[in-house]
Amino acid sequence: MNPQTPVVLWDLDGTILDPAGAITEGIADALWTCGFPVPENLERFVGPPIGESLRHFTEVPEDQIPQVISVYRAGYLTEGLQRTRAYPGIERELGRLQRLGVRQAVATQKPERIAVQVVDRFGLSGYFETISGAADDLAQPKKGHTALHDKPEIIGEALRRLDVSEPDPQRTVMIGDRSYDAEGAHAHGLDCIGAGWGFGQPGELAELCVAVVSSAAELAAWTDRYNDSGEG
Repeated sequence: MNPQTPVVLWDLDGTILDPAGAITEGIADALWTCGFPVPENLERFVGPPIGESLRHFTEVPEDQIPQVISVYRAGYLTEGLQRTRAYPGIERELGRLQRLGVRQAVATQKPERIAVQVVDRFGLSGYFETISGAADDLAQPKKGHTALHDKPEIIGEALRRLDVSEPDPQRTVMIGDRSYDAEGAHAHGLDCIGAGWGFGQPGELAELCVAVVSSAAELAAWTDRYNDSGEG
């Protein structure tokens, strides 16, 4: 049997793209506009679906969550994206992996239709074979899964679209900045490399990730362990 072509799965916000306040400030503005108090530590909202974060971290009633999300999304797509930037060196790493023949995909809890728009806006679509995201902002995790996220399903869908039904853990890796990314990878028997520049809380990634890196250059040394240019 031929070895699996190396695969790198990427989270989006906090890993590839720096929202630069687009998410946290946008949520605060949406809550304020809709008449709800703004909770502390809005960085918790970066990662999980917005609807689930509103359910867990705010006083917004279920029947008013769609309104808050609508206000948030309107601001994000008109103003928030103008503040968003790719993290330093990330596009260079995407290109390097592409030249090495590594297959790449996005696996994000951002709604897929918006994730596709965002990736295209920043001129990154050509690096990815597919972008797997959440169905919508209101989707709740399936019963029995870790609260706040369905990352295992999103990663599984990315792998399905890549036609990798049984990923080789020595040639497949997830990169993300939150525990949800690592938990999703582990559900498929895969390692996760922690993006230390993202929104992970102190100590969140240390025990869950094979490594927590602080720069794109350091990331490259780790991704090479999963492709033919690495040592392993």
